[in-house]
Amino acid sequence: MAHSKNRATDGKITYPPGVKEISDKISKEEMVRRLKMVVKTFMDMDQDSEEEKELYLNLALHLASDFFLKHPDKDVRLLVACCLADIFRIYAPEAPYTSPDKLKDIFMFITRQLKGLEDTKSAQFNRYFYLLENIAWVKSYNICFELEDSNEIFTQLYRTLFQVINNGHNQKVHMHMVDLMSSIVCEGDSVSQELLDTVLVNLVPAHKNLNKQAYDLAKALLKRTAQAIEPYITNFFNQVLMLGKTSVSDLSEHVFDLILELYNIDSHLLLSVLPQLEFKLKSNDNDERLQVVKLLAKMFGAKDSELASQNKPLWQCYLGRFNDIHVPVRLECVKFASHCLMNHPDLAKDLTEYLKVRSHDPEEAIRHDVIVSIVTASKKDLSLVNDHLLNFVKERTLDKRWRVRKEAMMGLAQIYKKYTLQAEAGKEAAKQISWIKDKLLHIYYQNSIDDRLLVERIFAQYLVPHNLETTERMKCLYYLYATLDGNAVKALNEMWKCQNMLRHNVKDLLDLIKQPKSDSYNKASCYPGKTQDFVKKLAQVLEEDEKIRKQLETLVSPSCSCKQAEVCVVSTVSLHLDSACSYRHRIHQSFISFFSALIKQVNKSIEGTADDEDEGVPTEQAIRAGLELLKVLSFTHPVSFHSAETFESLLGCLKMDDEKVAEAALQIFKNTGNKLEESFPHIKSVLLPVLQHKAKKGSPRQAKYAIHCIHAMFSNRDTHFAQIFEPLHKSVDTDNMEQLITPLTTLGHLAMLAPEQFAAPLKSLVANFIVKDLLMNDRIPGKKTTKLWVPDDEVSPETLAKIQGLKLMVRWLLGVKNNQSKSGNSTLRMLTAILSSDGDLTEQGKIGKPDMSRLRLAAGCAILRLSQEPCYHEIITLEQYQLCALVINDECYQVRQAFAQKLHKGLCRLRLPLEYLAVFTLCAKDPVKERRAHARQCLVKNINLRREYLKQHAAVSEKLISLLPEYVVPYAIHLLVHDPDYVKVQDIEQLKDIKEALWFVLEILMAKNENNSHAFIRKMVENIKQTKDGQCPDDPKMNEKLYTVCDVAMNIVISKSTTYSLESPKDPVLPARYFTQPDKPKAANVLGAVNKPLSATGKLQTKLSRMETISNASSNSNPSSPGRSKGRLESADVDHSENEDISMKSPSETEKPSRGRKRGAAANQDDKGQESKPKRGRKKAANTSTDDAEDQWGEDGSMAEASMETEDEQNSPPKRGRRGRPPKSAASKDETPSKGRRGRRKTAPPADEENEEEQEECSRSLYEDF
Repeated sequence: MAHSKNRATDGKITYPPGVKEISDKISKEEMVRRLKMVVKTFMDMDQDSEEEKELYLNLALHLASDFFLKHPDKDVRLLVACCLADIFRIYAPEAPYTSPDKLKDIFMFITRQLKGLEDTKSAQFNRYFYLLENIAWVKSYNICFELEDSNEIFTQLYRTLFQVINNGHNQKVHMHMVDLMSSIVCEGDSVSQELLDTVLVNLVPAHKNLNKQAYDLAKALLKRTAQAIEPYITNFFNQVLMLGKTSVSDLSEHVFDLILELYNIDSHLLLSVLPQLEFKLKSNDNDERLQVVKLLAKMFGAKDSELASQNKPLWQCYLGRFNDIHVPVRLECVKFASHCLMNHPDLAKDLTEYLKVRSHDPEEAIRHDVIVSIVTASKKDLSLVNDHLLNFVKERTLDKRWRVRKEAMMGLAQIYKKYTLQAEAGKEAAKQISWIKDKLLHIYYQNSIDDRLLVERIFAQYLVPHNLETTERMKCLYYLYATLDGNAVKALNEMWKCQNMLRHNVKDLLDLIKQPKSDSYNKASCYPGKTQDFVKKLAQVLEEDEKIRKQLETLVSPSCSCKQAEVCVVSTVSLHLDSACSYRHRIHQSFISFFSALIKQVNKSIEGTADDEDEGVPTEQAIRAGLELLKVLSFTHPVSFHSAETFESLLGCLKMDDEKVAEAALQIFKNTGNKLEESFPHIKSVLLPVLQHKAKKGSPRQAKYAIHCIHAMFSNRDTHFAQIFEPLHKSVDTDNMEQLITPLTTLGHLAMLAPEQFAAPLKSLVANFIVKDLLMNDRIPGKKTTKLWVPDDEVSPETLAKIQGLKLMVRWLLGVKNNQSKSGNSTLRMLTAILSSDGDLTEQGKIGKPDMSRLRLAAGCAILRLSQEPCYHEIITLEQYQLCALVINDECYQVRQAFAQKLHKGLCRLRLPLEYLAVFTLCAKDPVKERRAHARQCLVKNINLRREYLKQHAAVSEKLISLLPEYVVPYAIHLLVHDPDYVKVQDIEQLKDIKEALWFVLEILMAKNENNSHAFIRKMVENIKQTKDGQCPDDPKMNEKLYTVCDVAMNIVISKSTTYSLESPKDPVLPARYFTQPDKPKAANVLGAVNKPLSATGKLQTKLSRMETISNASSNSNPSSPGRSKGRLESADVDHSENEDISMKSPSETEKPSRGRKRGAAANQDDKGQESKPKRGRKKAANTSTDDAEDQWGEDGSMAEASMETEDEQNSPPKRGRRGRPPKSAASKDETPSKGRRGRRKTAPPADEENEEEQEECSRSLYEDF
């Protein structure tokens, strides 16, 4: 090497053989030719040829001169660069160049030549590739480690390589670049921030999208050098994240993007950075927390990410951000959930609790995205979400915001269609989400029209998709209906009912347009408010556009198919884009077009050839549900049933053993068979004997529908009725009660449908058989039990027969519809007598408590039924009305429940008078919370129903007193005045009960101050205070009660309203039966007394003591008095089990008299423990004489002759017995009435013969009125 240096100092340049001197004196072409020969020489040399190395040392130094490094020709520069690369290879490890500046110039020169790699189609590309390959293999740039400017050289090299890389390069080019750059990182002492930025900048999303090959190159480089470069990356993030030195790099603003990319490249690059993110998650800067949350959401949610399991503290810290105070942070966490659920099902358990909280987030957008996340994961794979997550979606279907509700409903519908109809995950998945169909249909109960329309759309698109093939679609509908729960079935039926009404309205509107314009305008004016404007606008559109009108006519036509409907909708989308789809689903009778397919499906189940078991539905259940479905459709689309095939199938159903199936078939015949006699005589000849048999020997419900079928289908119904009536009328017998129930049902419906045809025999039947033989005799002793209610199948046949007897009487009166024979009065006395006697009309003690409860319920419901007919409502006395009202406080829970439902049903149909709405006021003190809630719901619905009716029917102002809900206040006040529990006029506890009952109804009435209703109510109460009680106008105490209750009502109005003092919109009209107009008495104001604390005098006993006073004592008042009413338990602990066992209590437990709707103490306990305090009610002996029975039916009402004992004015009860139904046996122990007790006593007859004679006399008096 020393010799070489000597040669170099000589300055003589030796060229390879055949190569002349290379200088600036030759042409470019010649220079290129000579350089190529030099390149060839250096390429062929290796490191072991020492002589050649010495020979060509001066040439190597000459090639590094500025003449060549700065030569303007690129070919010359390329050839020189290739020579220099080979020179570094040949002279390695020591280069022939010792000057640092010269080395820098050489490597910068070589770097500039590497730019030629960019053009892969260049003729010189292979030489550029040779240059890259040479310096990468030799690691020539490692010489620069000792240079002060090495960072500049490396940085320029990296930038050049990242700039030239493109998709035209093959894998070798990529590999050599990585080799070249990785050697610098791995073998160097450090990596400068500038060099690191040169690599990392290619990971920034903006650069990544511009040059994907540069990103791949940087990714490969980082993977290769992960261990070496990791400390420098950590230092960079420390500077930016922890110390906030954003000036250290231009990439500081992209720090979170870089973290994500580095994590995706190699998680080991961030081992020391991730703990810093936990610190940043707790930053006080909202935007910074949001950026970290977005970053970690991508890192945790990545498909192959194991970050959650590797760094649990960071995962738990991230979950805490679900509860962040900043809304965008919570929103970002929720959006991340779907990716996490889909890619990491094992984390679903951790996410569930946090998603539960966020599903109730106050922000609508967050609740919405919770639904989207869960539904998205569910649609990918149902196994990714647990039942809890699906329940969150279920809950949000009732969200207060429409956007959230819609997303939840649509999400559930899509899940149902995918996993149930398309069966993408098998039967287990379908079973897991079987509740979805019920839940979606339950939403139809909501008041919002948007909810209802969406349910209709979901039904047509997801539950029973309209685009399915006909047979498959009907099969889908069939099994859907068979598996719905009861409430969902009702909702679906209501949906079809509403759609049917809409179709009729559209038809009417189309017919209206065809009429003269003046007539159509007048008829359109009957719609209320904005509806009128919309109808007129729609009518105008239909008048002007004949095409749309014809399309609507096609849609409402029963023969319109789904394809025709879709064509109609598509053609009108341009005009009605928003509502076209939902409108089509509402008015198009889509499934009715395929009615025959539904009939065939039901027949398959009947024949046993259907796939019922495969669908998870027992065959009997499928048949029953199918017929119920047909029954519902028979109401809305009766014309579609008019085919021989349909009627023959229904005949087959009538012959089945299943009672429910036969009942459904009979109802379908009733609804659809009006033209059967004319169109299908052969079916009539077969059907009539079947109907007659069902009327005589079928179940009670079958008998009922059979009679109605005959009435609806046959022209000579009188003959057919006579053929049924005569044998049944002659064969009724009380010897076999079970066989008596169906005949009584049949006779009852015959009496209602043909009262004039059988007038005489019916009256005789009622008087001689129903009253005398059936109701006035207890043949079979009831079971001794303390239960108040038993299931239907445990009720005695005798009780069922008596109930049917009562119904027969009522149906007969409803058929007659007049009271000329005074039969209505007699029947009402009979019904009130049953209520007064606790259901034991004969008072012989033979009837069991469950049977007594059934009879009380039947009597109460019968009065409600008669009240719906104006001619009978007029003759119902106030006492009878009050006694009927007290059934809602019956001691039996089921009686209260069923009576309230009957009451609500009659009120919703606007059939019952308004005063019956006041009955719900008595529910305020019901011991069962569910009953109070139900009563409140009934009040709300009825009040809203009447208000809406008045808005839509402005012309019914003359009936305002019977419709305006505010007019329920006088009735409620009067009912509470005559409440048996209201004994002491100014007793604090009793007044609190009155106040609670009044507020029970006033709270709903005063919720909206419509038309200044608060002032109207105030004026009404003031007017009542100027009157007297119409029932007892001469009773000063009763009038004092009236004024006291009015004061309580006034106190409520004043305390709860700020507009009560305004002028009333109109002068209230008080019901004349309830209030008179005498002189204006001055009543004491009791507002202060009502609001006194509980510690005041007159405090009620505790609930526990009240429960303990429940006993089986008897109370005996005149049967005509309304005071004998039902006990009402007041324990808050009483629920459905309150009717199971009510034990007898010892005398010591009932020493303190109790007030309220409870059963009184036994008579013997009264004599011993309560002699000093008078007891309310009248006691009667165990064996009631026939005189009392005569009182029940006598026209003169002998109760006025009863002797009464005087009592202290303040403590005496109203002239009515107390509420409660004690058994009659306890009273027989007392031979003399106790001191201070009102009423009369009768001793028991001495012998059975006398009792039988008096019973015969009693029975005679009971039916004489008929």
